[in-house]
Amino acid sequence: LAALSQVLRLERSRRTGIVFPLQKLERYLAPGTDTARFRLFQPGLAALQRAEALFRSDRGHPIDYVSSAVRMDHAPPPALPEVCFIGRSNVGKSSLIRALFSLAPEVEVRVSKTPGHTKKMNFFKVGKYFTLVDMPGYGYRAPQDFVEMVEAYLQERRNLKRTFLLVDGVVGLQKTDNIAVEMLEEFGIPYVMVLTKIDRASRGVLLKNVLEIQEFVRENTQGCFPQLFLVSSVEFSGVHLLRCFVAHVTGNLPTVEAS
Repeated sequence: LAALSQVLRLERSRRTGIVFPLQKLERYLAPGTDTARFRLFQPGLAALQRAEALFRSDRGHPIDYVSSAVRMDHAPPPALPEVCFIGRSNVGKSSLIRALFSLAPEVEVRVSKTPGHTKKMNFFKVGKYFTLVDMPGYGYRAPQDFVEMVEAYLQERRNLKRTFLLVDGVVGLQKTDNIAVEMLEEFGIPYVMVLTKIDRASRGVLLKNVLEIQEFVRENTQGCFPQLFLVSSVEFSGVHLLRCFVAHVTGNLPTVEAS
């Protein structure tokens, strides 16, 4: 289901659950619940297909791992629009990035069963369009100089268009996630929250975490995009929508058609 063409062959409700997993939860909400934040970013099929083309490599559009860095003076030049992915160790960050790049199998995104495997900032160049950065995980087994590395990146990287803060869909927001939110808010960095591993959470747990996080975003944040993104790197739920959002915030999908 990594390719949209495969998803479109599914029956409608399954297709909606894969592409728009947040909307699939709407039917279980109490009557009268405001669902506006469930549908703020709702691209049409054409936009989803254009975004997928950016994540599909070919001879004229290479997708490559560029380099790793532990200090900003080792980072590649900020020539392209950039997005970065951060989150707690073992939140599924590298697995999600591998799912995003699943249509470019030559791109090596290392995924380990050991939490804290990513120790450096890893830069991936998507043709001439944008750069995606896999940041070290915070919390358990975080690199010793994590704070200095990440703070310097967030404050100095002028081409950074959006930070994707990953939260475990099974356990919800943790204290360490709140520290990350405070850092992003303090620096005035625009960001979006992504709920990972939704295939492992029961519907009740998932809905509870979604509503709690959306309430937290509404009451405690200024720079967070109000819509939460749900993803499963195993089932590819939400991956197509997230590709589209990345394409949009990097300026490669300026017009998003709503359907």
